[in-house]
Amino acid sequence: MAPIRTQWTRLIRFIAAETSQVHIGEPVDPKLDVGLAAWNKQTITAYEIVGSALDPAAQVTNTVLTVKELLAPLSREEIKIVRCLGLNYSDHAAETKLALPAAPILFYKPLASVIGPNAPISVPKVAQPVDEHLSDYEVELTIVIGKTAKNVSEAEALDYVLGYTAANDVSFRKHQFVTSQWGFSKGFDNTNPLGPCLVSNNAIPDPQALPLTCTLNGKTVQNGHTRDQIFTVRQTVAFLSQATTLEPGSIILTGTPAGVGFARKPAVVLRHGDDCRVWIGSGIGTLVNSVVEEGKRAAKL
Repeated sequence: MAPIRTQWTRLIRFIAAETSQVHIGEPVDPKLDVGLAAWNKQTITAYEIVGSALDPAAQVTNTVLTVKELLAPLSREEIKIVRCLGLNYSDHAAETKLALPAAPILFYKPLASVIGPNAPISVPKVAQPVDEHLSDYEVELTIVIGKTAKNVSEAEALDYVLGYTAANDVSFRKHQFVTSQWGFSKGFDNTNPLGPCLVSNNAIPDPQALPLTCTLNGKTVQNGHTRDQIFTVRQTVAFLSQATTLEPGSIILTGTPAGVGFARKPAVVLRHGDDCRVWIGSGIGTLVNSVVEEGKRAAKL
């Protein structure tokens, strides 16, 4: 099986100033951190891509568009499923004093949890007060599957990957720890930022060579590296495809490194008005989101 070959290196999805319509494109500046630029309201231009983000044959054109609003690289309609790994970094297992898992710990998220860059992370009333419910951040490398995968080997697993992006697996620990099933506590509406760029697998030949960080209100709280994953991207794709079809548009969150808030003494939680940023290298960039506790925004008007 040959690897997927895209015509683009970094793909963004956005509303264009020129058309007020949703487009996909390749940033004109190959080194621009698009997520930071969007947050700082800098001008971002992109070469329009004609076709679907999930179609490797989509063509990069010479038409230049201006980003009015940066969106998640895939729409909720394009995402087929959101699968996630828990406890997949050795340093994270150590900080939580848990044994290394013998097999991947898996859970799902509903599509309604996914939001894009700059969109507010919503802390629902069922997860308030935050000091009790321990609202938490988790920077995660995210795999986007580009062609149908079933029963694939580790050796061929990366051939099915379209590209990689970042996610913030926002979690609510009180709900998480009362059950062995994590989907509820990590799946509330509008709590899972995704983006800012989808970087082609062609530009990231080794997904185990990526630094990743999370900063909260300007302070670095996670500073990890994908080489510390317990189950590599190859192992994860191969495992999840056993007897199970992974369709194009399936996304897989691959776990978080050490530094999560609930493991700190005292615990660090996400609060109303916080600025939370996750960053991954190799052109993926910075995913910036504010935190809004349900009910507080209206109270301030």
